[in-house]
Amino acid sequence: MTDAVVSPDSVFAPVRSQTAFEETVERLGTAIKLGLLAPGTRLPAERELCKRLGIARSTLRQALTALTQSGHVFATRGRGGGTFVAQRPPAAEPPSPEVLAGWRGVCDQRLAVELGVAALAAERATNEALQSLDQLAEGLAGRLEDFSSYRQLDVRLHIGLAETTGSARLVRACTEAQGEMTGLIGLIAHPPEVLSSSNAQHGRILAAIHRHDEQRAVLAMADHVRGTEHVLAGLLPSG
Repeated sequence: MTDAVVSPDSVFAPVRSQTAFEETVERLGTAIKLGLLAPGTRLPAERELCKRLGIARSTLRQALTALTQSGHVFATRGRGGGTFVAQRPPAAEPPSPEVLAGWRGVCDQRLAVELGVAALAAERATNEALQSLDQLAEGLAGRLEDFSSYRQLDVRLHIGLAETTGSARLVRACTEAQGEMTGLIGLIAHPPEVLSSSNAQHGRILAAIHRHDEQRAVLAMADHVRGTEHVLAGLLPSG
């Protein structure tokens, strides 16, 4: 293993605060896939990495745990220990060329649909409907170790939000977007840290809609959708 490898400054440039966890996963995962962080590279010490990325240590540790569980990095203790890039990329079936070429388009479509859902839900959602969605979000918190079960409730939550708008067209569009996202998300690892961050974002979306705050609801949904995109960019297998 190499003790130190010089990496481009862009790998460790500061990330945005609202999606710091997801952007850190993307930044490091992408650097590993592109070879900017070669196999065996030891990452900078936590304190230095936090300073360079502009994030809290707790955020960094969550991101490193997610990357460890997905097989991108591993940690060793003792003298000469630290966090290292795995010698081999995570074992996963490469997605088709069509998926690699079009996955960001799927995310763009979802972004457009779900921002509209958030805006109209903030205007139209009833307290009764939101109570049911709150229960789904609470249920998701107990399924962080079971992705299949988590994803089923996740889809129900997003389609449920679309239903609060009273627009059958938006419900159909949201259902289609969630179906395509399920295919993409199935190609990556699902560490509990990623799911926990996603569900925290659900809470912020619902809180804004409860207050009928359209602007905050849209911003919270944008962070949520883009957070998923960051994780996909970092963990999606290369072709």
